Amino acid sequence: MKLPGNMQSMMKQAQQMQAKLQEEIAQIRVEASAGGGMVTVKMDGHKNCLGVKIDPEVAGDVEMLQDMVLAAVNEASKKVDQEAQTKMGGMLGGMGLPPGLF
Repeated sequence: MKLPGNMQSMMKQAQQMQAKLQEEIAQIRVEASAGGGMVTVKMDGHKNCLGVKIDPEVAGDVEMLQDMVLAAVNEASKKVDQEAQTKMGGMLGGMGLPPGLF
């Protein structure tokens, strides 16, 4: 099925914007900490954990350490979502779409 010229152009533009958005999301880097900085997690835009830093002081209490790592990872994940949403909102704003559509 062949789309009308204007529609075809819009689809091509949407695909280009999606590819650009994926590239920008891949570049996201966030850092989150828990326990007053005793555990720090670094994460990329695809929510891959890039690093974990643990203060030796907390290493003896395994249960507390587990809780702090979990909290830091969850916070980093939220930050990735916020960054991605910001990038998506900025990019889609140029398309003239109604607010709340994406």
